[in-house]
Amino acid sequence: MLGSPEHNVLFVGYQAEGTLGRQIQQYGPKQGYVTIDQQRIEIKAGIETLGGYSAHADQAGLVRFITGMRIWPSTIRLVHGTPEAKQVLKKTLLAAYSDKNRFIRIIDGSD
Repeated sequence: MLGSPEHNVLFVGYQAEGTLGRQIQQYGPKQGYVTIDQQRIEIKAGIETLGGYSAHADQAGLVRFITGMRIWPSTIRLVHGTPEAKQVLKKTLLAAYSDKNRFIRIIDGSD
């Protein structure tokens, strides 16, 4: 999705030096590129960083953040955390969306 200008990437919290997240933050605003799986990906998506949130936010805080958005995202990628924690968050988000009759696609790397 990085190569598509219709997408946005939102970083919540700090991206460590040497990580893909840091590279996207650094080169994205300059219309740069990153290399993923030996493939050069041009960054055309919008790149934003939301400061003030802990990288270790609790599950309830993350769910409140997402469900508090004016327009709920239709796709969420879970990219950080243990497999167990990601599965619990995934189930919680699916339930929150289901309660409001909304659709969500959650990608957690184990799908």
